[in-house]
This record gives sequence, C-alpha cells and structure tokens, in this order.
Amino acid sequence: MFRTNFFTIALVTICPIAAAQAADLTEKEFRRLHAELQPSKDALWRTVPWKTSVLDAQQIAAKQNKPLFIWAMDGHPLGCT
Repeated sequence: MFRTNFFTIALVTICPIAAAQAADLTEKEFRRLHAELQPSKDALWRTVPWKTSVLDAQQIAAKQNKPLFIWAMDGHPLGCT
C-alpha cells in the first residue's frame, strides 16, 4: 500500500501526464512491458564468468595471467552515487 501511494505521489509530482497513464496500466500490460525490457539471454555481459569473491577472482586472474576488473558502487541502487 505504501509503495503504491509513494510511487503515485512521486509520479504526480514529477510528471502528471505519466501519472495519468500509469493509472490505466493493467497488471497484464505491466507484465508484457516488463518482459520486453529484459535483456536477451545471449547478451554479451552474460557470457562473462563474473565472480562475487575478490579473492577467488584474483586467484583465477593470477593463474591465467589476466587483469582483474572490479565493478564497485555505493549509495542507493536506484540513484548510484
């Protein structure tokens, strides 16, 4: 309940036209749009053998004589700072 109300308030404040259109969005339409916006299963970034442990990644990189790429963020996930 709070999320819906907060979202509606934020949307009305930011963009009244979008808020009016969002009110007409059905669950079926939302699911269709959500499915369309998903990245493809064969997207190149999905082929990278990502590691969540820096130590594991460092050991593999050292064995293969490859550089280590670290992607790090902080802050709120919807407003990466």
